[in-house]
Amino acid sequence: MISKQKAFKPWLDYFMIVIGSIIAACSMNIFLVPYKIAPGGLSGVATVLYHVSGGKFPMGITMLVLNVPLFFLGIRFIGKKFVLKTLFGTAMLSVVIDITEPFTSDLTQRFGQMPVGNVPSQDILLYSIFGGALMGVGLGLVFKFGATTGGTDLAARIINHIFPAFTMGEILLVIDTSVIVLATVVFRSFQLGLYAILTLFISSKVIDAILEGVNFAKAVLIISDHSEDIAERIMNDLDRGVTALEGTGMYTGNNKKVLLCVLNRGQISMLKSIVKSIDQKAFIILADVREVLGEGFKNYD
Repeated sequence: MISKQKAFKPWLDYFMIVIGSIIAACSMNIFLVPYKIAPGGLSGVATVLYHVSGGKFPMGITMLVLNVPLFFLGIRFIGKKFVLKTLFGTAMLSVVIDITEPFTSDLTQRFGQMPVGNVPSQDILLYSIFGGALMGVGLGLVFKFGATTGGTDLAARIINHIFPAFTMGEILLVIDTSVIVLATVVFRSFQLGLYAILTLFISSKVIDAILEGVNFAKAVLIISDHSEDIAERIMNDLDRGVTALEGTGMYTGNNKKVLLCVLNRGQISMLKSIVKSIDQKAFIILADVREVLGEGFKNYD
């Protein structure tokens, strides 16, 4: 059974990369490219070239051509294993963008409230928000299953390998900012640049949510002189495990047990009531937890 699952997983990875590429392509063709929203990356450069050339440079082909030198550099500095899935993800996104463009363009013309080029600013705001969210979903799926779409991600890895003093985040920020500035100058619209920044921000947050999980939980640290009683009530009333950590108050020098527990958000009020009923002087620390793996939460699969 386990061997069958291992054999099936690579196919599932590539299938989900295809699904993510389709979602990202629809985001670009429906919400972003028609309205000159270029949220960084090679897709932003391709958007600029597409409009400057009057549509003579197709988005997908342009992105693929721009990625070619990056792939050769990636193979040299990073290795073939990483580049293989990235090549598939990049090629898939480029192909799907050009294949779906006629259908999405027709959809935009039929159901859009205003014709392309005469869209009020409030509508562009909606397009930048939904385009960023949909782009985040698509790219998040691609990243989650072990690939990237090339572009600035691959460029940042290469630059980071050559100049390790700069972090990936710093490099990506510089590259994406440069592309947005380029689009702002070419399109002569400071407003479009701001929309592009909003789109980039939203897509990055959605990508993080997909990669790190969206089932938020709370990690709780409780410092009390009645830690045993509190732990027993939590385990019995909330059906949650509790771990006792050894702690020392640096001011008093007293040793105390610090309780660590992870709860669902809906259980926080009950926890506070339990602690308050036992020790009103207890010290409680609540922290957001993005993803929890283990008994009572998500399994490792």
